[in-house]
Amino acid sequence: MPRILLHTCCGPCTIYPLRRLREQDWQVHGFFFNPNIQPYQEFEKRLDALRTFAGSESLELIVRPDYDPEAFFRNVAFREQQRCLYCYSIRLEAAARLAHKSGFDAFTTTLLYSKQQKHDLARSLAEAASRKFGIPFHYEDFRQGWKEGQETAKLLGMYRQQYCGCIYSEKERFHKNKKTSEESLQGHQLPNEGCPWTE
Repeated sequence: MPRILLHTCCGPCTIYPLRRLREQDWQVHGFFFNPNIQPYQEFEKRLDALRTFAGSESLELIVRPDYDPEAFFRNVAFREQQRCLYCYSIRLEAAARLAHKSGFDAFTTTLLYSKQQKHDLARSLAEAASRKFGIPFHYEDFRQGWKEGQETAKLLGMYRQQYCGCIYSEKERFHKNKKTSEESLQGHQLPNEGCPWTE
């Protein structure tokens, strides 16, 4: 049975790709390497959820617990709009390097599952890593299983994150909603006793 290394960013994003790969008779090993996740408590929540899921699915999991936000910020400073290029590259190259070194037959990534990720960029960078390290990259558009994966995660009571990973994506996710809420209140008179939507 051919062996594939699945770079995975979290539990919910692993559900559908794992099922699809096993249906194709791959022997799947998970690889968690996501130093982009901030803050540290969020990093731990995602890793814990993944470990629980991996245990329930007999998925062997390789974990690199690297947590170096200083390096992340140094590499994206003044290039924040292009941060995904760096973020995807370091993770996909790490997966390709490990897959080659450990004798896997191929590697792939759960970045190809989320509808929130830059799919074409992830694919392009994975293909570049494949060439660089001499290991086949298995491409599949896992987004077709987005709904199935999310529904399964809900049924399992799995922790589901609300933003991609870095502090910039956290700001975009939540500050955008705050801004939208504030804009919707413009022109409306608030009650004298204070805003009922705040604590």
